[in-house]
This record gives sequence, structure tokens and C-alpha cells, in this order.
Amino acid sequence: MGLHKYRWRMDAPFVLFILIFICLFGVVLLRMTSGDMDLSLSQVFLSLFSPDSQEVQVNMVVREIRLPRILASVGGGASLALSGVVLQALLSNPLAEPYTLGIASGAAFGASLAILVGWYVSVAAFLGALGAMGLVSLLAWRSGGSSGHTVLAGIVVGSSLSAGVTLAKALAGEKVGGIVFWLMGSFAGASWWSVLFVWVGLLVTSSAWWFSPYLDAISLGGSNPSILGVEEKKLRAILLSSSALATASVVSSFGVIGFVGLVVPHLIRLIIGASHRSLIPLALMAGGTLLSVADGFARELGELPVGVLTSLVGGPFFCWILIKERGRS
Repeated sequence: MGLHKYRWRMDAPFVLFILIFICLFGVVLLRMTSGDMDLSLSQVFLSLFSPDSQEVQVNMVVREIRLPRILASVGGGASLALSGVVLQALLSNPLAEPYTLGIASGAAFGASLAILVGWYVSVAAFLGALGAMGLVSLLAWRSGGSSGHTVLAGIVVGSSLSAGVTLAKALAGEKVGGIVFWLMGSFAGASWWSVLFVWVGLLVTSSAWWFSPYLDAISLGGSNPSILGVEEKKLRAILLSSSALATASVVSSFGVIGFVGLVVPHLIRLIIGASHRSLIPLALMAGGTLLSVADGFARELGELPVGVLTSLVGGPFFCWILIKERGRS
């Protein structure tokens, strides 16, 4: 009995990876063929690999509307989930996610100001996200530099910037609708440029996989990562910066999409354990699948903001984690 359980624990990451990959592949095929214009698989494949054989309208739907949106949702979900894994390890906090450090609030503040004055929303949101992360890092460093100080600094900065967003909405007048819609998150306007932006951020953050043993050591709390030959403060700064970059690339392009970085890492960790060598690739795949499914539902329900759907799922899950952690303490 014990041997079979051990074998399952060893094989679980591989089996789960295959299952998630099949789900993701199926979701992508379903979304490519369904919509206002139903297409066959042959039409989709011919449009992708032999566009001259298809009508212009079919090529436009497949290559310029559906494919960028699907790739954006997959890359965005993967980035947010991966950032959640990294932040929960670095901060030794099961409730940490990309928005714990005020990154989303910074992006929202920058975007709100841009909509208010008529500037480039994505650029302002990206600068706001990175600026918030820089401010959090500065406050945490000045107050001691521990993970607890980082979380507290993120809460303070996030709350202050959220108040700034509220003020911007009060001053926006007729533009308040644009601010509110952006804050709820949507992939409806995905373009190839935004896809490239998001996937570059994902690629940078994926380098965290090489530091899996160090993340294991840091997340244990009592262990000293220096035993493994790593400078914890330097590693923390690098991985926090890469996670902020990935989150900023998603939020600045598509708005605030919460709870993906909280829900996915916990679900994967419940199945395969806390080893980051397996957790990182599986969370990456699962995050992309989850957000692509959510975006598909949002599209079918009349272009609802996808951030609303993720919050409806993530809110109760957040409460469950709080109760679970209290039970352990």
C-alpha cells in the first residue's frame, strides 16, 4: 500500500501534466472553431498553414481575432499563476499572489490617469505597476527587508493607490465607464503586440524554474538558503522583479484579473506537493488553461469582463484558504 502511494507521488506530476496539456489543447481547438462564425477544424488548420486557400473573412477571424485572444489568455494565465507560485515561496505566505505587492493597484492607478487625461493606457499601466513595485521594494528595504515587511509595504502602497483610483473615477465624469471596464479585465482587444508583450514577460519569469531548490529552501521558512550556495536577498530581488514584470505585462495590456495567482498554485500543490521543480511547470500550464476557459465563458456570455469570473471563483477559494490556514495554526 505504501509502495503504491509512493509510486503515485512520483508519477503524479507527469500524469497531471499530460491531463492539463490535453485539456489545454482541447480548449484551444474548441475556441478556435466556435464563436459568431462557426468553423470546422479543417478551415482553422488551412487558415493557419495555408491561408491562400481560405476566404479573407475566415483568415481574419482565425489569424487576427481568435488566435491572438487565445494566446493572450493562455500566456496571461500562465504568467499570473507562475508569479503566484514565486511570491508564495519568497514571502512564505500562502495568501500571496501577484496583487499582494500592490502591482495591480499601481497598474490601475496609471491606467486611470491615462484614461482621465487621454494618454496611452497600456504604457501608463505598465509604468504604474513597475513604479508600485519599486516603491514597495524601497519601503521594505528601509524597514528591514524581510518578507513580512514586503507584504506590509505592498498592503500600504496598494491601499494608497486604490484610493487614487477612486479619486480618478470621481473626477472622470463621462470617462468613468472606461476606467471601470478596464479595471474588470478583458482579452477582447488582444493584438499580436500585446501577445508578444505578455509572452516575453512569461519567458523571463519562467527562469524561476532553475531556482527551484532555492525556492524550496526559502519556502520552508526555517531553512537557510545560503546552505545551497545562494544569496537570499539577491535571489529575492531578482525573482520579485521578474514576477512584477510578468504581472505588469498582463495587467497593463488586459486590465486587472485577480485570484489566478492564488487559486492555481494551491490546487496544484494539493495534488503533487510543494516541490517547485514540478509545481512551476504545472502551475504555468494550469494557469493558462484556467484563464483561457474563463475567457471563453466570458466571450460566450456576451463579452463579460473575465476579471469578474475569476473573482467569482477566487473569492470563495480565498475564504477556504483562510479557514484552512487557521485550522493548522
